[in-house]
Amino acid sequence: MIEHRDGTFYLQTAHTSYWFAVTEHGHLEHIHYGPRLAIQDPSALRWSRVARGGSTVAYAPEDVRYSLDTLPLEFSGIGQGDYRTSPCEIRTAHVGYDLDLGYRGHEVHAGSLAARTLPTAHGTPAEATTLVIDLADERAGIEVALHYTVFAAADVITRRVVVRNTGPAEVVVEKLLSFQLDLPEASLGGAPRLITFDGAWIAETHAHDRPIGPGFSGVSSSTGSSSNRHNPGFLLAAADADEDHGRVHGFNLVYSGNHLGSVERGATGLLRVAGGINPQGFSWPLAPGEEFETPEAVLAFADTGFNGLSERMHRFVVDHVLPARYRRTPRPVAYNSWEALSFDVSERRLLKQARRAADLGMELFVVDDGWFAGRKDDTAGLGDYAVDDAKFPRGLGSLVTKLSALGLQAGIWVEPEMVNEDSELYRTHPEWALRIPGKPARLGRQQHVLDLCNPDVCDYVVASVGALLDAHDFRYVKWDMNRHLADTHSPHVRAPGMTAHQYVANLHDVLRRIFEPRPHVLLETCSSGGNRFDLAMLAHSAMIWASDDTDPIERLEIQQGLSYLYPLSTISAHISNAPHQQTLRNTPLSTRFNVACFGVLGYEYDLELLSSEERKEVREQIAFYRTHRDLFQHGRFRRHTKPHPDRFVWQVDDGDRTILGNFQRRVVAAPAPDLLPVAGLEPETTYRVRSKPQRLMIDRFGDLINHVTPIRLDPRGVVLSTAAKFTSLTDAAEEYVGTGALLAQGIRLHHQFSGTEYHPGIRMLGDHGSTLYVVERLEEGP
Repeated sequence: MIEHRDGTFYLQTAHTSYWFAVTEHGHLEHIHYGPRLAIQDPSALRWSRVARGGSTVAYAPEDVRYSLDTLPLEFSGIGQGDYRTSPCEIRTAHVGYDLDLGYRGHEVHAGSLAARTLPTAHGTPAEATTLVIDLADERAGIEVALHYTVFAAADVITRRVVVRNTGPAEVVVEKLLSFQLDLPEASLGGAPRLITFDGAWIAETHAHDRPIGPGFSGVSSSTGSSSNRHNPGFLLAAADADEDHGRVHGFNLVYSGNHLGSVERGATGLLRVAGGINPQGFSWPLAPGEEFETPEAVLAFADTGFNGLSERMHRFVVDHVLPARYRRTPRPVAYNSWEALSFDVSERRLLKQARRAADLGMELFVVDDGWFAGRKDDTAGLGDYAVDDAKFPRGLGSLVTKLSALGLQAGIWVEPEMVNEDSELYRTHPEWALRIPGKPARLGRQQHVLDLCNPDVCDYVVASVGALLDAHDFRYVKWDMNRHLADTHSPHVRAPGMTAHQYVANLHDVLRRIFEPRPHVLLETCSSGGNRFDLAMLAHSAMIWASDDTDPIERLEIQQGLSYLYPLSTISAHISNAPHQQTLRNTPLSTRFNVACFGVLGYEYDLELLSSEERKEVREQIAFYRTHRDLFQHGRFRRHTKPHPDRFVWQVDDGDRTILGNFQRRVVAAPAPDLLPVAGLEPETTYRVRSKPQRLMIDRFGDLINHVTPIRLDPRGVVLSTAAKFTSLTDAAEEYVGTGALLAQGIRLHHQFSGTEYHPGIRMLGDHGSTLYVVERLEEGP
């Protein structure tokens, strides 16, 4: 709901309020963003101006106590006495950097308003209302429209900015962020914290939590994508906030390019939060009458801790960012050929894996890299779409038909934004690659980036991928991008500073043109893993490949970091063989599944190498996941506060069913008993909690196996290695009963192994161990 009274704008969601007012000098003063308040006179919340601040510049000679440097503002200009960082820098011919933006009017629209050039959240008139505030500086010839869209049920407000040149000469936009929000530090307890999600390739989205000091903090990307270094999303939290208590603000960006998110802690008790396109290397000329629009920013608030904030962000992504056809569509259990076969794919080799995959219960078979002509490694073939006749003598259609006969949908990997020099495309059109004229090109993974600023390149990609899908019955596409942008120059834009942003805008148009006419195709996006995990990609895709790291112990940090802002249905997570290709760590097959099931499950495994016991385990894993798929993909996800750094507890529930995952990264000698908290149950209803059965592979125990066998065996001998293929031990079978109120106190789990004995009731976790617990309702309370 949006209401305007006496110069104050009241934006109300189900549980939050966002208020601001027009000051006597026409600026927008931020008043409140936090718990929902009844609409009333906001004077008690407005910033006091009874005293003149020292070292301030008065905005108007007749009003010496009015200084923009001490006001909480919605959007600041430049050169008017506000010395905090401005969200916009626009250079005009006659005044340079001087912009005084005053209120000129507003409009309220039912529903969301789509941007012209970028993806935005969608909401019907029943779901959303949009406020457009018109600001202007007539002397500079600049109009700025601030868009606020209120998604009431989701408890989310989005913001974006459109700037228009109304003057007689060209202006240059050198910085234009999507939002600015000046928050009183005291509203977050006086010692706020910044939580960002940072990393690198195979180590994405690790949460980093630190206090906000004076000056600047934040995240940014200059790689041409949203990046594996710093996700665009970040949180501000009160000093005492935890997973279930305290005030938390969340911010994210519907953008896949270079971004900036910042918090500036000033001396007047205000935090200036801002985000949008990274101004590094950016400039955008506007001729008279032209306009430029920013990406959409997403804002949410909760006073119920990080889990409360996450629940609101998750609901918003599912209901208002994902394409409608993907919202609650079950994601199939996939097999992907990459880790097992790399580039060495062929119809014969793939069908061997496919028969095993179908027998184990998988539903989708994905042909990864290596299917097109000349592709024996990463030095050749990218940019071309001709099928390798030697690997697929009867074409891909034959493989798809045979997969269908096995009950498997067919999927295909593509990397359409890239080109190798050793390719027919590059030999024909070397000018289609991004390159600085007169300089040697810089390669990443032996490939160039195609210039998507060029309409001919866009048409080629749309036609090539579209023809590939239309010629075969592919139901899934994995769209990859395996290098950063460099040599970011295109002759197809007016100014060099336009290239990176135009590339991203055209990429989204390409994705729209390919996949909107083909709603039967499930799209998963990827960029060397999680290098482009952002809301703009989710505006086209069902899920994103979270990381090229399939080690579940590393995935705990990666998937938990993503979970603060993104729902589990968007996080693609696969099981691979161990020791893992990325870490050489050896992890139990059970833990690999227990982590991956909190997301969209898949396998990247040479299935011919599975032992008989492993096949049984995988078959049971897939059956369990398919039974609870809707819960894992679309249930409410909670992170339980970690009792110590090496333990994670995750929970999904939907009001009727609950599953918990208890994960241990590292065991210590003589471990203390573990508590397993269970949240969200009805206090007086009785429940049964059971551990999911899982196998302990006996080759994990070495010569300890002699403590439970009647004869001594060589742990490296033929007898034990053969037995391990056909025999396993049972991990502890646990069962607990109690009311929801009792279970919320924390179940005292069975003891872990502590160096004394094996017993069917002892939990044999060790390093990297884990267990799933299924909660069933037994009876209703009185």
